[in-house]
Amino acid sequence: MSENKHDYGPTVRLAIISLALCGLLFPLVVTGFGQLLLPFQANGEIIHFHGRDVGSSLIAQNFTSPMFFHPRNDSASGVDPDITLQDAYSQISRIHSTTGIPSDELKHTVDENVERTLWAVGEPYVNVLRLNLVLIDEYPSIYGSYR
Repeated sequence: MSENKHDYGPTVRLAIISLALCGLLFPLVVTGFGQLLLPFQANGEIIHFHGRDVGSSLIAQNFTSPMFFHPRNDSASGVDPDITLQDAYSQISRIHSTTGIPSDELKHTVDENVERTLWAVGEPYVNVLRLNLVLIDEYPSIYGSYR
């Protein structure tokens, strides 16, 4: 017999046990807790509008019509769902000229939908999808085909 005979049995068993624990059991437990404790977040923060799924509040939606607020095209990932207040305010004149909605009403709509990064402090922003859904809801005569 050769003196270099290796027994790989313990190593193979450890690899199989590690794969089962780390690759199957742990993800299933974490997913289960996520679904149980935070189902909205665990499922991607899907926004429902009039009984339909219309998008995620975490990923920018592709709004191209001049009737809507648009997401930032210069974000690092290109999928940032939020815009600054200044960016939202800068789009009001375009939306006003396209829809006829008074600029002060559009500004009020933006101001009513301000969110902050750290609760009451932090940089204010607006979520483009939520903001556009408010427009559709508040102005059905203009956005009726989007309902």
